[in-house]
Amino acid sequence: MRTIPLLAVGHACVDVYQGAVAALVPFFVAERAYTYAAVSGVVLAASLLSSVVQPLFGALADRWSMPWLLPVSALTSGLGVAFAGVGSYALTVAAVAVSGIGVAAYHPEAARVARLASRGSHTAMGWFSLGGNVGFATAPLLVAAVVATGGLAFSPLLALPAAVGALLCAMALRRISGTAAPTREGAGRNDWASFAKLSGAIVCRSIVFIGLSTFVSLYAQQRTGGGSIAGTAALFVLYVGGAVGTVAGGQLAARFGRIPVVRWSYALTTLSVAGVVFVPGPLLYLFVAGTSAGLYVPFSLHVTLGQDYLPSRVGTASGITLGLTVSIGGLASPVLGALADATSLRTALAPLIALPALGLLLLSTVDEPVRG
Repeated sequence: MRTIPLLAVGHACVDVYQGAVAALVPFFVAERAYTYAAVSGVVLAASLLSSVVQPLFGALADRWSMPWLLPVSALTSGLGVAFAGVGSYALTVAAVAVSGIGVAAYHPEAARVARLASRGSHTAMGWFSLGGNVGFATAPLLVAAVVATGGLAFSPLLALPAAVGALLCAMALRRISGTAAPTREGAGRNDWASFAKLSGAIVCRSIVFIGLSTFVSLYAQQRTGGGSIAGTAALFVLYVGGAVGTVAGGQLAARFGRIPVVRWSYALTTLSVAGVVFVPGPLLYLFVAGTSAGLYVPFSLHVTLGQDYLPSRVGTASGITLGLTVSIGGLASPVLGALADATSLRTALAPLIALPALGLLLLSTVDEPVRG
């Protein structure tokens, strides 16, 4: 269990850079006059490689123990974002794509080791996931502190957390290596049908999360009449809910079961996203907070459910639940951006209301997996 805090720190160091890409969006618009479609392309670059490559790393994690990936991927994810603020649009896209590869390399191995170290505890996995969500929540503050002070030219300073995270992960390797035996075949029966439905629900969650991550800052500025601080605050509220929601998800699941808690969360998300889209003024932040809770409470439960549906493919399940189906929402960002350019941000965000409802429909047909 002592491995979990170390993995959580590494998770935070990686996911701060996933959050940083969205946090940089208002600065790209203000300083470089990027259109909504252009900044959506940046988000897509960060998500696309992570989405496609992460299941591959998951399959590799099922065959070999690769804890050395943790410090390497932490450093890679940070360096990519750090250089996203310098150079041309093409260089920015390439830099965030490299960051996406770093993110892809980290999650499957870390999630597999966390499962072994936690002995399947929902609460312990919640703490592991909390690290990543704290990283997300920290990203807007970190980006604002650096870029709002010196402009995008100061973005290389964003590499400092990656260097610290890589050092901490390297220090943890000796402890991790003792628990990192690869998962073997025959651990239990794989339920691919339920896993596919779960993955479909997470895709819906991903599109909502990344869509709001990309545009909620700009949308809050419009709906509240505030400036960049109002936008940063909205993004921070969206992310900070993970600090409470992820741990609460594990606690609630221990009492009520994972499937009921996940279903309740998708229902809450549906109502809260409607409030974000239609309610103006300061009340917007209340609905952003509700959306955050609905999105984050099931976060770690998605991972453990996926691992239990595919007990002999834990690395693959981790790679898909944390990779392909989590970041694939970035593929929808250019569509939302193009729609926003053609109409308005409010019109572009309105379809997000239906997605968690669709996810709830998919989850209504799955049962709690039998753990071996």
